[in-house]
Order: sequence, then structure tokens, then C-alpha cells
Amino acid sequence: MKEQQPVYKDESQLRSLVKSFSWRVIAIADTVLIVLLITCLSGECGIEDALAIGLIEFILKFVVYFLHERVWVNIQFNNRFGVSRTLYKTISWRVVATVMTFLVAGAVLESTDNTAYYIAGIEIFTKTLLYYFHERLWLSLPLGGLRIRLKKMIYGKKYR
Repeated sequence: MKEQQPVYKDESQLRSLVKSFSWRVIAIADTVLIVLLITCLSGECGIEDALAIGLIEFILKFVVYFLHERVWVNIQFNNRFGVSRTLYKTISWRVVATVMTFLVAGAVLESTDNTAYYIAGIEIFTKTLLYYFHERLWLSLPLGGLRIRLKKMIYGKKYR
């Protein structure tokens, strides 16, 4: 008799970690490009500053994004896959992330002008769209898929 696969109803911590990492890769690319654009337009083009902001944000926001994910696992909606839940989650993350971007950019650039405002302001638009689509993509992936694959890798064919 073939053993039934477990049915998962919530995201695992492993899935949240992988999801956090995949988002941070997308977000760091967006951040670096925006910082380069804004600083180059202001005449102080600096790849070092862009990479520094991206790296600091990657580390800080990876942890905060993971915690955000775990909080949202516990927030119950009628439809886990619903668009309204995705919108609320997107907005909540965008508020947290925009404040962090403003603070990090301001600290790294040490500028007294509005550069950090411009960077954070542009990210509101780009990252809101990117985050929404990232979230919808992850919702299309089955829960438990990472756990099942990991257990198969560890235990081999006997886990089937």
C-alpha cells in the first residue's frame, strides 16, 4: 500500500527562509539600481554606496522579512490565496521596508539633501509591484514541496 503524502496547511520556517532569500535577491538588485540612478542624477554616482546600501539592507531586511512572513502565517484570512490578503501583506511590508530603506540610505550616503527620500520614494512604486508579484508567485507553489524534497534528499527513496 502506498503511503500518503502529508498535507500542509501553513508555511514552514524553511519555506519562509527560502522565500526571504529569494525576495532579498530581487530587492537588492532593485535597490542598487535605484541608488545608482538617483546618485548619478545628482552628480555623485557611486557604485560603492549603492552596494553598501544593498548589502546592509540585505542583511537587516532578510531577518525582518522572515519575521514578517512568520507573523503573516498566523494572520488568518478567509482565503489564504486571496488578492486582498496579498495586498494587505504587501502594504504592511512596504511600510516597514520603506522606513528601513530611508534610514539605511541616509546613514550610508550621509547626505543632507533629499537623496534618501528619493530612493525610498521610488522604491515604494518599484518594490510594491515586485513584492506583489513575488508573493503571488510563491502562493502558486504548493505548500510542503520544500519539506518533501528536503526529506527525499536526506532519507532517499524510502521517504516516498
